Amino acid sequence: MNIDFELLMNKAKEASKFSYSQFSKFAVGAAVLMSNGEIYTGCNIENSSLGLTICAERCAIFKAVSAGQKEILAVAIYSPNQKDCYPCGACRQVMFEFQAQDDLFVITEAEEGLHIRKLSDFLPYGFRI
Repeated sequence: MNIDFELLMNKAKEASKFSYSQFSKFAVGAAVLMSNGEIYTGCNIENSSLGLTICAERCAIFKAVSAGQKEILAVAIYSPNQKDCYPCGACRQVMFEFQAQDDLFVITEAEEGLHIRKLSDFLPYGFRI
């Protein structure tokens, strides 16, 4: 399958506009491409009880899983606040759980364009039971 990394990033950018980041003011959007070709988006959603906050990546992944999709090929992450917005540790582990292959692509945006890396660059030893 050919992956349109630009399309995924554009979807993540659009999703970031729906961020509910009243406390941190750090908006994030994510787009996940599943093995069936479907794209799911999510944004970060904060809460006064900070432990209830959810990241954009997990929001998008959980939407996909709740729709019956469990194999991620790629994840694009965007923040208007920061270039190269990397996934947190919790999101890395969730990505690891649902990756379609031995690895998946993580796309971020830098000054010079898109950075396309593998999840294993961020989480070389993911946890499995």
